[in-house]
Amino acid sequence: MQEAYVYVDASRSKNGAGIGIVIKDSENVVLKEYREFLSDTTSNQAEYKALIKALKMCRDMKFKAVKVFSHSELIINQLKGIYKVKNRHLLELFKEVKILEEFFNKVKYYYIPRTFDRYAERLINEDAIA
Repeated sequence: MQEAYVYVDASRSKNGAGIGIVIKDSENVVLKEYREFLSDTTSNQAEYKALIKALKMCRDMKFKAVKVFSHSELIINQLKGIYKVKNRHLLELFKEVKILEEFFNKVKYYYIPRTFDRYAERLINEDAIA
């Protein structure tokens, strides 16, 4: 497969965090959906964990390129090199993302406002994790 369009989201509540991932092809066809409950993690850590899981899924699906869409301005700008990663826990996750990027010819990150990020968010809300 050539290029994946990946939507990632995370949500945090007093019970823990949830992640949602939707992977589409260039024809806008949903190829895979994934959701998971995570305990004892911050919102930003959950966003990174969603991205890590998504990149592993894309690697296993043999994609050559990945476009990632997220409403997490912090994560997107850290991965683009606009913001520095200051938190040591996030730095570990950031490094894991950078290692996974090596499996692809190209990985691009796009910030989208939350109002446009409904694919992955729907998965989280289905489990009532948020």
